[in-house]
Amino acid sequence: METFLKIIAACYERGFSDLHIVGDQPLACRRDGQVFFQQQVLSAQYVDVLVENLLDARQKRRLREHWSTDLALSIGGRRVRINVFSSHRGASLAIRFLPNSVPDFDTLNLHPSLRDFCGLKSGLLLICGSTGSGKTTTIAALINEINNARACHVVTLEDPIEYIFTSKKAFIEQRELGKHFHSYQQGLLDVLRQAPDVVVVGEMRAPKTIQLALDAAESGHLVITTMHAGSHEEALHRMCNLTGSDGNEHTRLQIAHSLAGIIIQQLAYMPRLRYSVPLLSVLRNTRAIANIIREDKLSQLAGYLQSCKDKGMFTFASYRDEYLAARRKFTPPQPRMPEPDASGLDEYDSPLFDYESTPPGSRPLVDGMEPDEMPGRDEMAEPTPAGADDDIEAYIYRLENRTA
Repeated sequence: METFLKIIAACYERGFSDLHIVGDQPLACRRDGQVFFQQQVLSAQYVDVLVENLLDARQKRRLREHWSTDLALSIGGRRVRINVFSSHRGASLAIRFLPNSVPDFDTLNLHPSLRDFCGLKSGLLLICGSTGSGKTTTIAALINEINNARACHVVTLEDPIEYIFTSKKAFIEQRELGKHFHSYQQGLLDVLRQAPDVVVVGEMRAPKTIQLALDAAESGHLVITTMHAGSHEEALHRMCNLTGSDGNEHTRLQIAHSLAGIIIQQLAYMPRLRYSVPLLSVLRNTRAIANIIREDKLSQLAGYLQSCKDKGMFTFASYRDEYLAARRKFTPPQPRMPEPDASGLDEYDSPLFDYESTPPGSRPLVDGMEPDEMPGRDEMAEPTPAGADDDIEAYIYRLENRTA
Protein backbone atom coordinates (compact mmCIF):
# COMPACT_ATOMS: atom_id res chain seq x y z
CA MET A 1 0.00 0.00 0.00
CA GLU A 2 2.98 2.34 0.45
CA THR A 3 3.21 3.16 -3.27
CA PHE A 4 -0.53 3.81 -3.47
CA LEU A 5 -0.43 6.13 -0.44
CA LYS A 6 2.40 8.11 -2.01
CA ILE A 7 0.45 8.45 -5.26
CA ILE A 8 -2.65 9.68 -3.39
CA ALA A 9 -0.62 12.24 -1.44
CA ALA A 10 1.11 13.50 -4.59
CA CYS A 11 -2.19 13.83 -6.46
CA TYR A 12 -3.67 15.86 -3.61
CA GLU A 13 -0.70 18.20 -3.47
CA ARG A 14 -0.71 18.67 -7.26
CA GLY A 15 -4.39 19.60 -7.23
CA PHE A 16 -5.68 16.74 -9.40
CA SER A 17 -9.40 16.06 -9.19
CA ASP A 18 -9.35 12.45 -10.44
CA LEU A 19 -7.00 9.50 -10.70
CA HIS A 20 -7.58 6.50 -13.01
CA ILE A 21 -5.71 3.27 -12.31
CA VAL A 22 -5.64 0.41 -14.83
CA GLY A 23 -3.30 -2.55 -14.60
CA ASP A 24 -0.15 -2.39 -16.79
CA GLN A 25 -1.15 1.05 -18.09
CA PRO A 26 0.20 4.52 -17.23
CA LEU A 27 -1.68 6.32 -14.48
CA ALA A 28 -4.07 9.00 -15.77
CA CYS A 29 -4.84 12.13 -13.72
CA ARG A 30 -7.41 14.85 -14.40
CA ARG A 31 -7.31 18.54 -13.60
CA ASP A 32 -9.72 21.19 -14.93
CA GLY A 33 -11.15 18.65 -17.34
CA GLN A 34 -7.81 17.74 -18.92
CA VAL A 35 -6.17 14.32 -18.63
CA PHE A 36 -2.45 14.02 -17.88
CA PHE A 37 -0.75 10.66 -18.42
CA GLN A 38 1.97 9.66 -15.96
CA GLN A 39 5.05 7.54 -16.43
CA GLN A 40 4.30 5.38 -13.43
CA VAL A 41 2.67 2.01 -14.18
CA LEU A 42 1.07 -0.37 -11.68
CA SER A 43 0.94 -4.04 -12.61
CA ALA A 44 -2.40 -5.83 -12.94
CA GLN A 45 -1.40 -8.06 -10.01
CA TYR A 46 -0.66 -4.99 -7.88
CA VAL A 47 -4.08 -3.51 -8.72
CA ASP A 48 -5.75 -6.79 -7.71
CA VAL A 49 -3.99 -6.74 -4.35
CA LEU A 50 -4.82 -3.06 -3.92
CA VAL A 51 -8.53 -3.72 -4.47
CA GLU A 52 -8.36 -6.68 -2.09
CA ASN A 53 -6.95 -4.42 0.63
CA LEU A 54 -9.31 -1.48 0.05
CA LEU A 55 -12.64 -3.35 0.04
CA ASP A 56 -14.45 -4.87 2.98
CA ALA A 57 -16.29 -8.20 2.70
CA ARG A 58 -19.59 -6.60 1.66
CA GLN A 59 -17.95 -4.54 -1.07
CA LYS A 60 -15.99 -7.57 -2.30
CA ARG A 61 -19.22 -9.54 -2.57
CA ARG A 62 -20.88 -6.75 -4.54
CA LEU A 63 -17.85 -6.47 -6.84
CA ARG A 64 -17.89 -10.20 -7.44
CA GLU A 65 -21.64 -10.26 -8.18
CA HIS A 66 -22.13 -6.94 -10.01
CA TRP A 67 -18.58 -6.42 -11.37
CA SER A 68 -18.45 -2.90 -9.92
CA THR A 69 -18.81 -1.19 -6.55
CA ASP A 70 -18.59 2.30 -5.04
CA LEU A 71 -17.01 3.36 -1.80
CA ALA A 72 -15.72 6.45 -0.05
CA LEU A 73 -13.00 6.30 2.56
CA SER A 74 -10.23 8.22 4.23
CA ILE A 75 -6.69 7.43 3.13
CA GLY A 76 -4.02 9.06 5.25
CA GLY A 77 -6.53 11.66 6.43
CA ARG A 78 -7.61 12.48 2.86
CA ARG A 79 -11.17 11.74 1.74
CA VAL A 80 -11.62 9.97 -1.63
CA ARG A 81 -14.49 8.41 -3.55
CA ILE A 82 -13.61 5.25 -5.47
CA ASN A 83 -15.42 3.26 -8.15
CA VAL A 84 -13.92 -0.19 -8.69
CA PHE A 85 -15.01 -1.94 -11.89
CA SER A 86 -14.11 -4.66 -14.36
CA SER A 87 -12.46 -3.68 -17.65
CA HIS A 88 -10.51 -5.39 -20.40
CA ARG A 89 -7.40 -4.94 -18.25
CA GLY A 90 -8.96 -6.54 -15.17
CA ALA A 91 -9.79 -4.49 -12.07
CA SER A 92 -9.75 -0.72 -12.62
CA LEU A 93 -10.23 2.19 -10.23
CA ALA A 94 -11.66 5.65 -10.81
CA ILE A 95 -10.74 7.83 -7.82
CA ARG A 96 -12.23 11.26 -7.08
CA PHE A 97 -10.34 13.45 -4.59
CA LEU A 98 -12.52 15.33 -2.12
CA PRO A 99 -11.54 18.49 -0.21
CA ASN A 100 -10.29 17.98 3.33
CA SER A 101 -13.03 20.24 4.69
CA VAL A 102 -16.73 20.63 4.00
CA PRO A 103 -17.17 23.37 1.36
CA ASP A 104 -19.32 26.48 1.71
CA PHE A 105 -20.89 28.86 -0.82
CA ASP A 106 -17.96 31.29 -0.79
CA THR A 107 -15.23 28.70 -1.33
CA LEU A 108 -17.24 27.17 -4.20
CA ASN A 109 -17.91 30.59 -5.78
CA LEU A 110 -21.66 29.92 -5.76
CA HIS A 111 -24.28 32.65 -6.03
CA PRO A 112 -25.25 33.81 -2.50
CA SER A 113 -28.97 33.66 -3.38
CA LEU A 114 -28.79 29.84 -3.14
CA ARG A 115 -28.88 30.31 0.63
CA ASP A 116 -32.59 31.05 0.25
CA PHE A 117 -33.23 27.34 -0.38
CA CYS A 118 -31.59 26.40 2.94
CA GLY A 119 -34.23 28.23 4.95
CA LEU A 120 -37.20 26.45 3.39
CA LYS A 121 -39.28 24.31 5.75
CA SER A 122 -40.55 22.00 2.98
CA GLY A 123 -40.26 21.36 -0.73
CA LEU A 124 -38.22 19.43 -3.27
CA LEU A 125 -34.89 20.90 -4.39
CA LEU A 126 -33.27 19.18 -7.38
CA ILE A 127 -29.56 19.53 -8.18
CA CYS A 128 -29.02 18.32 -11.75
CA GLY A 129 -26.09 17.94 -14.11
CA SER A 130 -23.76 15.44 -15.66
CA THR A 131 -21.41 13.15 -13.76
CA GLY A 132 -18.49 15.13 -12.36
CA SER A 133 -20.23 18.51 -12.53
CA GLY A 134 -20.06 19.02 -8.76
CA LYS A 135 -23.62 18.16 -7.71
CA THR A 136 -22.55 16.38 -4.52
CA THR A 137 -20.23 19.24 -3.57
CA THR A 138 -23.01 21.79 -4.02
CA ILE A 139 -25.30 19.69 -1.83
CA ALA A 140 -22.52 19.54 0.79
CA ALA A 141 -22.42 23.36 0.77
CA LEU A 142 -26.22 23.47 1.23
CA ILE A 143 -26.02 21.06 4.19
CA ASN A 144 -23.15 23.07 5.64
CA GLU A 145 -25.23 26.25 5.46
CA ILE A 146 -28.17 24.52 7.15
CA ASN A 147 -25.83 23.11 9.79
CA ASN A 148 -24.58 26.59 10.64
CA ALA A 149 -27.93 28.38 10.54
CA ARG A 150 -30.81 26.09 11.54
CA ALA A 151 -31.64 24.09 14.66
CA CYS A 152 -33.12 21.13 12.81
CA HIS A 153 -32.70 17.39 12.13
CA VAL A 154 -30.96 16.40 8.87
CA VAL A 155 -30.86 12.80 7.62
CA THR A 156 -28.82 11.93 4.54
CA LEU A 157 -29.18 8.83 2.35
CA GLU A 158 -25.97 8.59 0.33
CA ASP A 159 -24.15 6.28 -2.08
CA PRO A 160 -21.48 6.42 -0.76
CA ILE A 161 -20.95 8.91 2.09
CA GLU A 162 -18.46 11.46 0.74
CA TYR A 163 -18.35 14.45 3.08
CA ILE A 164 -18.38 13.79 6.83
CA PHE A 165 -20.41 16.36 8.78
CA THR A 166 -20.07 17.27 12.43
CA SER A 167 -23.34 18.45 13.95
CA LYS A 168 -23.27 22.14 14.87
CA LYS A 169 -26.61 23.93 15.08
CA ALA A 170 -28.29 21.10 13.17
CA PHE A 171 -28.32 17.43 14.22
CA ILE A 172 -27.01 15.47 11.22
CA GLU A 173 -27.24 11.70 10.71
CA GLN A 174 -25.65 10.10 7.66
CA ARG A 175 -26.59 6.71 6.20
CA GLU A 176 -24.92 4.84 3.34
CA LEU A 177 -26.68 2.74 0.70
CA GLY A 178 -25.79 -0.93 1.00
CA LYS A 179 -24.44 -0.58 4.53
CA HIS A 180 -27.01 1.31 6.60
CA PHE A 181 -30.03 0.77 4.34
CA HIS A 182 -30.63 -1.64 1.46
CA SER A 183 -32.40 0.65 -1.05
CA TYR A 184 -33.43 4.28 -1.43
CA GLN A 185 -37.06 3.18 -1.23
CA GLN A 186 -36.48 1.52 2.15
CA GLY A 187 -34.35 4.44 3.31
CA LEU A 188 -37.08 6.96 2.46
CA LEU A 189 -39.73 4.87 4.22
CA ASP A 190 -37.47 4.64 7.27
CA VAL A 191 -36.57 8.33 7.34
CA LEU A 192 -40.17 9.51 7.57
CA ARG A 193 -40.36 7.72 10.93
CA GLN A 194 -37.19 9.43 12.19
CA ALA A 195 -38.67 12.95 12.59
CA PRO A 196 -36.38 14.73 10.08
CA ASP A 197 -36.71 18.33 8.96
CA VAL A 198 -34.32 17.96 6.01
CA VAL A 199 -33.84 14.79 3.96
CA VAL A 200 -30.95 14.42 1.50
CA VAL A 201 -31.31 11.65 -1.11
CA GLY A 202 -28.19 10.75 -3.07
CA GLU A 203 -29.97 10.28 -6.38
CA MET A 204 -33.49 9.95 -7.76
CA ARG A 205 -33.57 7.36 -10.51
CA ALA A 206 -36.22 4.69 -9.83
CA PRO A 207 -39.92 5.66 -10.14
CA LYS A 208 -40.64 4.52 -6.56
CA THR A 209 -37.81 6.70 -5.22
CA ILE A 210 -39.18 9.72 -7.08
CA GLN A 211 -42.67 9.10 -5.72
CA LEU A 212 -41.48 8.71 -2.14
CA ALA A 213 -39.33 11.85 -2.40
CA LEU A 214 -42.33 13.82 -3.65
CA ASP A 215 -44.47 12.40 -0.84
CA ALA A 216 -41.84 13.46 1.72
CA ALA A 217 -41.63 16.98 0.28
CA GLU A 218 -45.41 17.27 0.18
CA SER A 219 -45.74 16.14 3.81
CA GLY A 220 -43.63 18.99 5.21
CA HIS A 221 -39.96 18.09 4.72
CA LEU A 222 -37.24 19.83 2.75
CA VAL A 223 -35.93 17.15 0.37
CA ILE A 224 -32.62 17.80 -1.44
CA THR A 225 -31.66 15.32 -4.14
CA THR A 226 -29.87 14.91 -7.47
CA MET A 227 -30.85 13.77 -10.93
CA HIS A 228 -28.96 13.37 -14.19
CA ALA A 229 -30.59 15.99 -16.41
CA GLY A 230 -29.20 18.75 -18.59
CA SER A 231 -32.15 21.16 -18.43
CA HIS A 232 -35.10 22.07 -16.22
CA GLU A 233 -37.51 20.73 -18.83
CA GLU A 234 -35.68 17.40 -19.00
CA ALA A 235 -35.70 17.02 -15.21
CA LEU A 236 -39.42 17.70 -14.92
CA HIS A 237 -40.21 15.52 -17.92
CA ARG A 238 -38.34 12.60 -16.38
CA MET A 239 -40.10 12.96 -13.05
CA CYS A 240 -43.53 13.18 -14.68
CA ASN A 241 -43.05 10.25 -17.02
CA LEU A 242 -41.12 7.76 -14.91
CA THR A 243 -44.19 7.21 -12.77
CA GLY A 244 -46.18 5.79 -15.74
CA SER A 245 -48.91 7.27 -17.93
CA ASP A 246 -51.68 6.57 -15.41
CA GLY A 247 -50.01 8.68 -12.76
CA ASN A 248 -48.69 11.55 -14.89
CA GLU A 249 -51.42 14.03 -13.97
CA HIS A 250 -51.19 13.26 -10.26
CA THR A 251 -47.38 13.55 -10.39
CA ARG A 252 -47.59 16.91 -12.15
CA LEU A 253 -49.93 18.18 -9.45
CA GLN A 254 -47.54 16.97 -6.74
CA ILE A 255 -44.53 18.58 -8.40
CA ALA A 256 -46.39 21.85 -8.98
CA HIS A 257 -47.31 21.95 -5.30
CA SER A 258 -44.08 20.77 -3.67
CA LEU A 259 -41.24 21.85 -6.00
CA ALA A 260 -38.88 24.36 -4.39
CA GLY A 261 -36.46 24.72 -7.27
CA ILE A 262 -34.17 23.09 -9.81
CA ILE A 263 -30.47 23.91 -10.15
CA ILE A 264 -28.72 22.71 -13.31
CA GLN A 265 -24.96 22.73 -12.82
CA GLN A 266 -21.94 22.63 -15.09
CA LEU A 267 -18.27 23.33 -14.48
CA ALA A 268 -16.87 26.14 -16.63
CA TYR A 269 -13.13 26.68 -17.03
CA MET A 270 -12.23 30.37 -16.76
CA PRO A 271 -8.94 31.12 -18.52
CA ARG A 272 -8.33 34.32 -16.54
CA LEU A 273 -8.56 32.37 -13.28
CA ARG A 274 -6.92 29.20 -14.62
CA TYR A 275 -9.43 26.98 -12.83
CA SER A 276 -13.07 25.89 -13.14
CA VAL A 277 -16.07 27.38 -11.33
CA PRO A 278 -19.72 26.26 -11.17
CA LEU A 279 -21.97 27.60 -13.94
CA LEU A 280 -25.64 27.39 -12.94
CA SER A 281 -29.12 27.70 -14.36
CA VAL A 282 -31.57 28.25 -11.50
CA LEU A 283 -35.34 27.79 -11.53
CA ARG A 284 -37.52 28.70 -8.54
CA ASN A 285 -41.10 27.60 -8.24
CA THR A 286 -43.62 30.43 -8.65
CA ARG A 287 -47.34 30.50 -9.38
CA ALA A 288 -46.56 30.78 -13.10
CA ILE A 289 -44.07 27.87 -12.97
CA ALA A 290 -46.61 25.75 -11.09
CA ASN A 291 -49.22 26.46 -13.78
CA ILE A 292 -46.77 25.48 -16.53
CA ILE A 293 -46.11 22.17 -14.76
CA ARG A 294 -49.79 21.45 -14.07
CA GLU A 295 -50.78 22.18 -17.68
CA ASP A 296 -47.84 20.15 -19.05
CA LYS A 297 -46.40 23.08 -21.01
CA LEU A 298 -42.78 22.43 -20.08
CA SER A 299 -41.48 23.81 -23.38
CA GLN A 300 -42.37 27.29 -22.06
CA LEU A 301 -39.89 27.06 -19.16
CA ALA A 302 -36.86 28.33 -21.08
CA GLY A 303 -38.67 31.46 -22.23
CA TYR A 304 -40.07 32.11 -18.77
CA LEU A 305 -36.63 31.86 -17.17
CA GLN A 306 -35.28 34.60 -19.42
CA SER A 307 -37.98 37.00 -18.25
CA CYS A 308 -37.64 36.31 -14.50
CA LYS A 309 -34.19 37.61 -13.64
CA ASP A 310 -35.65 39.73 -10.86
CA LYS A 311 -36.99 36.59 -9.12
CA GLY A 312 -33.59 35.03 -8.50
CA MET A 313 -33.69 32.84 -11.62
CA PHE A 314 -30.85 32.41 -14.10
CA THR A 315 -30.19 30.87 -17.45
CA PHE A 316 -26.62 29.72 -18.06
CA ALA A 317 -26.01 32.86 -20.15
CA SER A 318 -27.39 35.29 -17.57
CA TYR A 319 -25.52 33.55 -14.73
CA ARG A 320 -22.26 33.87 -16.69
CA ASP A 321 -22.82 37.48 -17.76
CA GLU A 322 -24.46 38.90 -14.63
CA TYR A 323 -22.71 36.98 -11.88
CA LEU A 324 -19.48 35.33 -12.98
CA ALA A 325 -18.39 38.22 -15.20
CA ALA A 326 -19.26 40.81 -12.54
CA ARG A 327 -17.73 39.00 -9.55
CA ARG A 328 -14.39 40.55 -8.69
CA LYS A 329 -13.00 38.07 -6.20
CA PHE A 330 -13.03 34.32 -6.67
CA THR A 331 -11.77 31.66 -4.28
CA PRO A 332 -9.37 29.19 -5.92
CA PRO A 333 -9.87 25.46 -5.30
CA GLN A 334 -8.97 24.44 -1.78
CA PRO A 335 -5.40 23.30 -1.25
CA ARG A 336 -5.52 19.55 -1.44
CA MET A 337 -3.18 18.74 1.41
CA PRO A 338 -2.34 21.29 4.09
CA GLU A 339 -1.93 18.58 6.74
CA PRO A 340 -3.81 15.29 6.93
CA ASP A 341 -6.67 15.55 9.40
CA ALA A 342 -8.50 12.34 10.18
CA SER A 343 -10.56 13.79 13.04
CA GLY A 344 -14.19 12.78 12.84
CA LEU A 345 -13.63 10.44 9.89
CA ASP A 346 -13.63 7.11 11.72
CA GLU A 347 -16.75 4.95 11.49
CA TYR A 348 -18.16 2.80 14.25
CA ASP A 349 -19.57 -0.61 13.35
CA SER A 350 -22.17 -1.52 15.95
CA PRO A 351 -22.35 -5.21 16.94
CA LEU A 352 -26.15 -4.91 16.71
CA PHE A 353 -26.06 -5.04 12.90
CA ASP A 354 -24.81 -7.50 10.29
CA TYR A 355 -23.07 -5.10 7.91
CA GLU A 356 -22.27 -7.94 5.53
CA SER A 357 -25.86 -9.14 5.22
CA THR A 358 -27.28 -9.67 1.74
CA PRO A 359 -30.23 -7.41 0.85
CA PRO A 360 -33.54 -9.26 0.43
CA GLY A 361 -33.84 -10.74 -3.05
CA SER A 362 -30.12 -10.56 -3.83
CA ARG A 363 -28.07 -13.58 -4.82
CA PRO A 364 -26.13 -14.89 -1.79
CA LEU A 365 -22.44 -15.73 -1.74
CA VAL A 366 -21.59 -18.86 -3.70
CA ASP A 367 -20.92 -21.54 -1.08
CA GLY A 368 -20.14 -18.71 1.34
CA MET A 369 -16.61 -18.54 -0.09
CA GLU A 370 -14.37 -15.51 -0.02
CA PRO A 371 -12.12 -14.74 -3.02
CA ASP A 372 -8.80 -16.52 -3.21
CA GLU A 373 -5.76 -14.84 -1.83
CA MET A 374 -4.23 -12.63 -4.49
CA PRO A 375 -0.58 -13.25 -5.41
CA GLY A 376 2.16 -10.70 -5.84
CA ARG A 377 1.97 -8.40 -2.80
CA ASP A 378 5.44 -6.96 -3.35
CA GLU A 379 5.67 -3.19 -3.64
CA MET A 380 6.86 -1.73 -6.90
CA ALA A 381 10.40 -0.45 -7.27
CA GLU A 382 11.15 3.04 -6.01
CA PRO A 383 10.17 5.76 -8.52
CA THR A 384 12.80 7.35 -10.69
CA PRO A 385 12.91 10.96 -11.83
CA ALA A 386 11.24 12.13 -15.04
CA GLY A 387 10.94 15.48 -16.73
CA ALA A 388 7.24 16.25 -17.13
CA ASP A 389 5.95 18.90 -14.73
CA ASP A 390 2.71 17.00 -14.05
CA ASP A 391 4.27 13.54 -13.75
CA ILE A 392 3.41 11.96 -10.40
CA GLU A 393 6.43 9.66 -10.37
CA ALA A 394 8.80 12.59 -10.77
CA TYR A 395 6.88 14.61 -8.22
CA ILE A 396 7.11 11.85 -5.61
CA TYR A 397 10.83 11.65 -6.31
CA ARG A 398 11.24 15.39 -5.73
CA LEU A 399 9.18 15.22 -2.50
CA GLU A 400 11.33 12.42 -1.14
CA ASN A 401 14.62 14.08 -2.04
CA ARG A 402 13.94 17.76 -1.37
CA THR A 403 15.81 19.35 1.51
CA ALA A 404 13.89 20.54 4.56
